[in-house]
Amino acid sequence: MIIFACVHNAGRSQIAKAFFNSLAVNDNLNMVAQSAGTNPVAKIHPEVIIVMQEIGLDLINEQPQLLTPQLAISASLLVTMGCNEKCPYIPGLKIIDWNIEDPKGKSIIEVRKIRDEIKSKVADLILELKEKRNR
Repeated sequence: MIIFACVHNAGRSQIAKAFFNSLAVNDNLNMVAQSAGTNPVAKIHPEVIIVMQEIGLDLINEQPQLLTPQLAISASLLVTMGCNEKCPYIPGLKIIDWNIEDPKGKSIIEVRKIRDEIKSKVADLILELKEKRNR
C-alpha cells in the first residue's frame, strides 16, 4: 500500500490517491493507495471535486481521514505533500516529498494545473514502481 498524505486530506492527497488507484489498475501493479492528513478537515475541497469530476473521477463520497502511525506502518511508501514536520516518522518506511501547491481556495484554472501536476507525478511513480518490480 502507498499512502499519499497532506495536511487536510482534502485536496492533493485525495487527487493523488484517485489517480494512483485508477492508473495502477491499468498497469497491473497490484498496489493500492490510501490518502490521509495530519489535520484532516470535514470534507474535500469543492474545487477539487469539480476538477476531478471533469475527468471522470468522482471524489464526492470520499472522506478525509487522519494519518496515524498505525495506518502508515501498513504502507510500503509514504508520499507527503506539504505536511513537512507534521508527517509521522515510521522507521524503515520510504518517504518521498512532493512540493505541490495546496488547491484550497484556488480558481478552477489553478486547481486544474495542480491536478495535472499530480497526475504526472503519479504516472512517473507508477512507472518507477513497475521498473523496480521488474528488476
